[in-house]
Parts: sequence; structure tokens; C-alpha cells
Amino acid sequence: MPELERKSKISASRKLLLKSLMLAKAKEAWDQDHINTQEEKEKYLNERVPRENYLGLSLTVLQELCRDLHEKVGIVDEERYDIEVKVNHNTREIQDLRMKVLDLRGKFKRPALRRVRVSADAMLRALLGSKHKVSMDLRANLKSVKKEDTEKERPVEVSDWRKNVEAMSGMEGRKKMFDAAKSPPAQ
Repeated sequence: MPELERKSKISASRKLLLKSLMLAKAKEAWDQDHINTQEEKEKYLNERVPRENYLGLSLTVLQELCRDLHEKVGIVDEERYDIEVKVNHNTREIQDLRMKVLDLRGKFKRPALRRVRVSADAMLRALLGSKHKVSMDLRANLKSVKKEDTEKERPVEVSDWRKNVEAMSGMEGRKKMFDAAKSPPAQ
């Protein structure tokens, strides 16, 4: 049975409307989040940096205020420097760990598998363990052929091949072959 095409239950215009509503809702949420972060920023600055009226203060009070602000700036700079050193140390440590991971991946590559010839006996021993008693010598089960029968069927004369080559060399040899082919075999 062929697969039926699945029809959408929502029309294209309905999909477009839903998509536009979702985008409008996302924009509202993003705007609200932006406003919240601005409010948090102002609140934090108001807590840390109080608004004071510096008009009409004496010289000694202004000098004391400058000393206090200078100390606070020094403390903030020390904290910033400490955090910066920690961040640099962590990035170096992360980079070292990444290098170690890459080195470990490179060192332990899987070797290419080689074909290994295993006899049937060795395979059965590996699979069955000590239970394996039967020998799978396949050559023992082959049919034996007597060599004497094959030798009797076609006797071969062994002669010196050099004499045969000397006899057939040159025109005399070819003439002998021609004559032998012309004459009928004698019985």
C-alpha cells in the first residue's frame, strides 16, 4: 500500500498569522528584558556610587573624599587584575588540556586489521576451549589415488633432449619432419 501524503491541518494563512503573533510576543519579551537589565544596571550603580553634592565643601573634606575614591579605585583595579590573571590562567589550562586530548587521540589510532590464517582446529579450540577433542584434518578425509595406476597408463621414454635438438636443427631436421609426415605410419 503506497504511503499517503500527510496533509497539514493548518492552512498557510493561519500558519503565517501564528508566526507573526509569535514574533510579536518574542519582540515584547526582548524589549522587557532589555528594560530590566537597564534598571538593574542603574540600581547597581546607585548602590556603589552614591550621588553627593560637592558644592560648598571645604578643601580638607574634598581632599579626604579624593583619598577615599583613590583607595576604592585601587581596590577595584586589584580585583580586576586578579580576575584577569585567573582568566588567563584558565584559558592556558584549557588550551593545554585540549592539546593533551588531541595528542591522546593521535597516539591511539586503531591499527589496520590484518588477515590471519587460522586452521579449523585452531578455530574450534578458540571457540570451544578444552572441550575440543575432534581433529578437523581435512586432508585425511580426501580420497587416496594410487600413483602406480597413472604411471602404467602412459609410459614415457626418457631420452637425451640434446640429441633430439641436434637432429631437428637445420634443413635436415625439417626434411625429416616433412618426410615423416608424408609417409604413412608402418605397422
